[in-house]
Formats: sequence, C-alpha cells, structure tokens
Amino acid sequence: MTAIKICGLTTPETLDAALDAGADFVGAVVFPQSPRHIVPDRAARLFERARGRAKIVAVTVDAEDALLDEIARTLKPDFIQLHGAETPVRAERARAVTGAGMIKALPIRRGDDFAAADEWDYHADHLMFDAKPPEGAVLPGGVGHRFDWTLLGDRVFRHPWFLAGGLNPDNVGEALRITGAPMVDVSSGVESAPGVKDAGRIAAFIQNARRT
Repeated sequence: MTAIKICGLTTPETLDAALDAGADFVGAVVFPQSPRHIVPDRAARLFERARGRAKIVAVTVDAEDALLDEIARTLKPDFIQLHGAETPVRAERARAVTGAGMIKALPIRRGDDFAAADEWDYHADHLMFDAKPPEGAVLPGGVGHRFDWTLLGDRVFRHPWFLAGGLNPDNVGEALRITGAPMVDVSSGVESAPGVKDAGRIAAFIQNARRT
C-alpha cells in the first residue's frame, strides 16, 4: 500500500484531517521563507497529537546545528527532511544532531538529475524526488510544479522513495500508475491558498492515492 505524507501542516484542524484520513507521515516545515513555516516550539505543541498515529517529519532547508538541535529537543521528529543543498557529510551531521531518520529531497527536471541519487541512496532512509523549481525561485519545493514522471522509468533504489512535486487529488492516481511510487508527498496540492491547507482536499488526496 502506498505510504502518504501530508506536508506543511500548521493547524489542528488540518492535522486532524490528515490523521483521520490515514496519513502515514505528517510534515512541519521549519523554514522562514515558506508560507507553511512553523517555529519548532509551536510545531512541538501541534504535532504532539500525531505521535504514535503517524511519523512526524521536520522539513528543513540547509539548517544549522543550532536549529537542528532545537527541533530535536522540542519537536522530537521521527524524520528530518533535508530540502536544500546539503551534502552527504552535512546530512550525517544532521542525523547525529537529531537522532532522527533522514529524508533527502532531490530536485528533478531531466534524467541526468537522478545521478545524485546514486550517492544519496547510501545515506538517506528515504529519497524524495521533487520537481526542480524555476530559476530564481525562493522556495526549493512546495510550488506546485511537477516533472516528467516517465523519467523514473524502471529505476530501482535501495529504500522506499517518495514522489513529490505538483501532486494533487486529481492526478495522484495517474502519478502512481506511471511511476509505481511506494510513497507520495503533497503540500500545495491540498491547499486553497499558499500555506492554507484544505481538509477536504487532504481527505480526497489520501482516498485517491489509496484507491490506486
């Protein structure tokens, strides 16, 4: 069965919608430039209701040790998601600081962008293939863009991996049929406005992904 991550949750109502619909992972974005940003202390209070029901993921972008330490002490996530230009060495440092599992997002536009997966496959617990943002974009993800899903072809990876980028309730079934992705991640695709999650779209996304 496809594992599902709902990312960028900021309110009790939408977090509950994700949990009640059966999300396997729920994500807190700790990145001030994002419209989904939530500070670690507030994230800790909000996401405590998810503990034991879904895996808690803290999404970071080139975070320094001090922020990682704060996240580890307050939010106590099951996974740290690295969504920036981190190196494998930096990733291992993040693992050491937090004691959490690791998800590494890799930006994809062309087939040769998968070359980075060869090295990262040995460091991350899960890879996430996300659409490469447009030139000059401020955010590394969560912008509603998709890449050519057929690029995944028959590629094989060491661990279960996430498909991300441009997914929504209407196309997640098609995405799963094309890619066979074992895991999917959605953020902007279940929003009514940037950073504003929609409980109905969350439920529809999970239902449609499960149906495939």
